[in-house]
Order: sequence, then C-alpha cells, then structure tokens
Amino acid sequence: MGLTHESTKAKSLKDMFDIEKKENQFVIALAGNPNTGKSTVFNYLTGLKQHTGNWPGKTVATARGDFNYNNTDYSLIDLPGTYSLFALSQEEIVARDFICFGNLDAVIVVCDATCLERNLNLVFQVMELTDKVILCVNLIDEAKKKGIYIDKEKLEQKLGIPVVLTAARKGTNMDELQEVIYKVSFNEYKFSNKPVIYNNHIEDMVKLIQPDLEASIPSISSRWLALRLIDEDESIFESMNKYIDGDYMNEILKIKEKLHNDIDKQKIRDEFTKINYDVAKDLSDEVYNISSKSKLDKDEKIDSILTSKKFGLPIMLLLLSSILWITIQGANYPSKLLATLLFGVEPTFTSVLNSINCPIWLNELLVLGLYRTLAWVVSVMLPPMAIFFPLFTLLEDLGYLPRVAFNLDHLFKKACAHGKQCLTMCMGFGCNAAGVIGCRIIDSPRERLIAILTNNFVPCNGRFPTLIAVSTIFFSSVISNSFVSSVTTSLCVTLLIIFGVLITLLISYTLSKTLLKGVPSTFTLELPPYRIPQIGRVIYTSIIDRTLFVLGRAVCVAIPAGVITWLFANIYIGDLSLLSYVANFLDPLAKLIGLDGFILLAFILGFPANEIVIPILLMSYLATGSMLELDSLNALGQVLRDHGWTYLTALNVMLFSLLHWPCATTLITIKRETGSFKWTILGFLIPTAIAFIVCFLTTTVYKIFI
Repeated sequence: MGLTHESTKAKSLKDMFDIEKKENQFVIALAGNPNTGKSTVFNYLTGLKQHTGNWPGKTVATARGDFNYNNTDYSLIDLPGTYSLFALSQEEIVARDFICFGNLDAVIVVCDATCLERNLNLVFQVMELTDKVILCVNLIDEAKKKGIYIDKEKLEQKLGIPVVLTAARKGTNMDELQEVIYKVSFNEYKFSNKPVIYNNHIEDMVKLIQPDLEASIPSISSRWLALRLIDEDESIFESMNKYIDGDYMNEILKIKEKLHNDIDKQKIRDEFTKINYDVAKDLSDEVYNISSKSKLDKDEKIDSILTSKKFGLPIMLLLLSSILWITIQGANYPSKLLATLLFGVEPTFTSVLNSINCPIWLNELLVLGLYRTLAWVVSVMLPPMAIFFPLFTLLEDLGYLPRVAFNLDHLFKKACAHGKQCLTMCMGFGCNAAGVIGCRIIDSPRERLIAILTNNFVPCNGRFPTLIAVSTIFFSSVISNSFVSSVTTSLCVTLLIIFGVLITLLISYTLSKTLLKGVPSTFTLELPPYRIPQIGRVIYTSIIDRTLFVLGRAVCVAIPAGVITWLFANIYIGDLSLLSYVANFLDPLAKLIGLDGFILLAFILGFPANEIVIPILLMSYLATGSMLELDSLNALGQVLRDHGWTYLTALNVMLFSLLHWPCATTLITIKRETGSFKWTILGFLIPTAIAFIVCFLTTTVYKIFI
C-alpha cells in the first residue's frame, strides 16, 4: 500500500499535473483545512511570497515551490484548503487526485493547534490514502495564548505518524519539520499508521473486496479504494480514467458486485463522518492539556459581540462606513496631487509630438484621447485603492471577514443562496471580476451561478469615484463643515451598498425559484482565531496583489476606450459630432429613467472600465473633443447643474451606476468561469434590467409626488 508504488500503470507527474520533477528531487504535498496557516508553512519552506488569506482565489489551484535541505532537493505542492477528501467540491477533488495519483514521497497535513478536533478528520482521510503522512500542528503560539498545550508524544503514538508542533509565522520548530521531511523521504522513519476503524458492517465489506483491489490496482491504497466503492463515490472513476493507463474498469465492476446492493450511500457517508469526528474528539481530549479556560474563552467573548444578533450587523455597518470615510477623506489630497502631476506633463507630450511634425489629429488623439484617459484613471483610482485595499486586507488578516459571512449567513439562506456568497461579494468591492473568480469557493454549481450572476450588485472600485463625486456634490456639499460633509458622503455610499445587498438577496431568491431552482446547501463556516495582522504582508498583498493588479486591468481597457471616445467626439456629420447624434437618439429612453442621452451614452462607452464614465460625460457636455480634468468637485457640480441635473438625476445616476451591466472584464470572467454564453448574456441582461426598472420606478414616483 502507498502512493509511491512503482508497479502501477500511473502516468508521469509531468503528464498528469504538468509538474517538472528534477532528477533525485522529492515531491511533497502540503494539505490542510483553511485557516490553519498552511500557506505560511509553504512560504517559510520555499521562501516564496504568497498571500495567506483564507478566502476566495488564493488556494483554489495548486501552487509549487522548491527548497533544499541537507543537500536534498524538494518540490513542495501547496494544495487547496479542504475540510475533507470526499470530493464534494472542486478543491477537494484537486487535493484528493494529487495525493492519490501524484506518486508523492510524503504528504504534510497542517492542523490548527487551537482546534485540533476539527482538523483531524482530514488527517484520518489522508492516512487512508498513503502511509507517508507527516502531521504539522501549526499555530502553537496561538494555542499557548489560550492556555492549550499538546502532548506531542501521545499524539504520535496514537496515530503512528511523525508529529511536529510549529508556529510557522515565527519559524518555531520549522527546522524540525524539515528534518522529519528528510527522514521520511529516505525511509528513515518507521511508520505504524493507525487508521480509523469503522463499525463491523463497514469493516466486513472492506475485508471482502480489499485483497482483490490490491491485486488489480496496486498503485492506490486498497483500503481507501474499498471505502470509496462502499460509499459509491463515482467521481473516483473519472479521475482514475484520467490518471491511470490500462483496462481495469471491468475488474473494478466485478469487485463491486460483491457488495450489497441495498447500500444507502448517504447513510454510509454520514457514518464515516460521524465515526471520524468521534475518534477525533476522543483523541484531541487525550492530547490536549488546557491550563487556562479563560484564555480559551477570549475569542468566544469577542465573537459574542461581533457575531451577536444585536450588535453584529451594526458593528459591521459602522466598520464599512468608517473604511469608506477614511478612503474618501484620505484620497482627496493625493488624488489632486497625482492629477496635477500627470496633467502637468501633458503639455510636454504635446510639444514633443509637435517637434517631430506629428499631425494635429494624431497629436490630439494620443494626448487628449489616450494620455488624458490614462491620467484620469490613474489619478482617480490609485489613491482610494491604495487606502481601501490595505484596510480591507487588514480586516481579512485580523480574521473579521469570516464573521461578516456569519452575520449575513441567515439572510442568504432565506434567499435560498449560499452563505459564502457574502465573501465573494466582499471581493467584489475591489473588482467584480475577482468576486466572480472567488465564487469557486461555493461547492454547489447552482449556488455558484447565483453568486456569479449577482456579484455585480456590489460596487467595484471603478464605480466608487462616480458614487462619491455625485453624492458629495448633491447630498453633502450643502454642509459647510468638511468633517460632517465627508461623513454624510460615506453614509450615502453605505446606504447604496446596503441597497445593493438587498437587491442581491432579492435576485438570488428570484433565481432560486425560477431559472436555478433548488434548496440552499449547508456548509461549515470556519471562524479562525483572531490574529495580529502582519503589516508587511498586508501592505504587500494589498498593493501588489490587488491595487496594482486592478489598476493595470483598468488602464488596459481604459486607454482604447479613450481613443474610441475621442474619435466619436471629433467626427462630425454636419454641425453635430457622432457623440451628439447617438446621445440624441438615446435621449427619449434615458428620460424615462430620469437620465439624459449623454449620461446613458457615457455608461455605454464606459463599458470597458467604469472609471471613465464621468470624464466621458464631461467631454460630451462641454463638446471639447477630449476628456477634462476640472479643478474641483464644485466646478464639476456647476457643469452638471448647468446641463439640467437635479437631485432626481443625481439619485438615478448613483442607482444606475450601482446596478447596471458589468464591465467588459467581468463579463469575460463570467464566460471563463461558467463556460457558457447563456449565463454570460444573463450576467449582462439581469443587472441591466434591474437598473432600468429601479430608475424608472424612482422617476415615476418622483413625478407623481413632486
């Protein structure tokens, strides 16, 4: 038994998982539940910088890093964080298949020392798959703070595998972990694996078919494969066809015929889970020494406030408003400074192009169209993102975001959606495309589609400038006190976000009762311990992984949009530009929803990037043929009022900006994630219809009562 059996028909590691293995290099897999510090262990061993967040998009796919110890080369594969190997989600399938078919030299399973009982279930399942398992009990520093001490020797004796107690963030006992890896790789550790023993009924069935399985497919643990046949896990056959050569299915089906035909798959799976957790509880009780109950209760006391029905939601809204206020206040000065710098360089570019006899039309296209668009997007987007993302990442590293999901879980269940949808919405604040990718954490295909189709109702960073500017001009500029004015703006934007959440719940419920009928699935939401954020990692992650990534995406799509808009504004038919002709054509439809043709056209031309909606609108209103940078929001407000904007117009622009179609990047992402033009088209049509309906209703009500 074991994963490294050489007499199998398994394909090479390169063929199966596209992993190049050097000669004499050992391949080690790193598995574990979310929130155990698995990525930190990976980073410490390999020296690679990798985000240690516990949520969407960070460990959905495997990551690889190489390291050397005692003149021996190792390739470490960081598997997706999973709670089990029962193949109920894509993450579990990836982890299971790599451990099962990767011809590994060892598997390190990382557990959280503060909640060993919950983590041991995965350890037991990996031990059924392979003999060579190393248990890394991480976060012993956190456990110590809670008065928890683990009897390492007893744990090793009970499991029959090597155990290392670590605190990877501080490097505690990481040398010992490397030494154990070395010994296991060279077969210097004598394993005496003690897998979980199930009830007599299950064990009798295992004994009945295990010898035949070992003879037919020696490359896979015969006990584990027998258990999968017993609980009728059909997904394993698909993986076997993918990773193993040879004709063995007929033999498998013959072996399976020996089992009883009246096996209840769900009851058997529940029995496996129950026994595993019972054994895990007994084992953790034996190896835990708790010296201070009060320390253990510290997180529970905090959670009793942050996740309570009475205080949970108000605190969450207060934090969101505070982050928005800090972002709004903090971004004003650097945004103006950056705009002054970037627009100050513009005359130089014009002079350089003139000096090389560049045609006037091309000069204006490059400077007034391309460069000015770039300058606007960078000056408007970069400062608020550089503030918002670090604050958001700080909450993530602190361990607060899972509490947000916990607080909203019951609302999403009432809407027949998945509780984890809240987390994908949180990612949408930065970028809706990232939020769509984050929907991978939702196991159910039905609920994943609901989350994908509704993520757009969370305003991304590209829509915040429009929301903030319009809110400030029309709803808080009348307040003379700058502090109160900025607070008012943040409250207005917060109320819009709350409205977006309500729309998300309503559409999720509607989809679950119509196109995507079904019952919400249950899930285990891990509430990680509160941790002191690592400021260096927060800055690196928020600036490099998020801010610059989103900014780069916006620049790539905004530059061609600026060129196209310039052409529309400078090509005339008679006395009117193409821009004006199209705006006049759209005007009757726009008036129905409380806008005008130029506003609706600005949103259409802003399809590649939401950040350029306001500058396109200014270009259209002032007929300058290029995007403008006004000196202040007061100047912008004056232009808008001169062109007929009222409070109704401002409200509808904010609502339309919140609810309208996704940007081009998000739609492309929806297509990639769903693999379907149907769902991509619906991803465009649903928010568009909602935006028109809501704005039509506000306009109708306004006309009736005003």
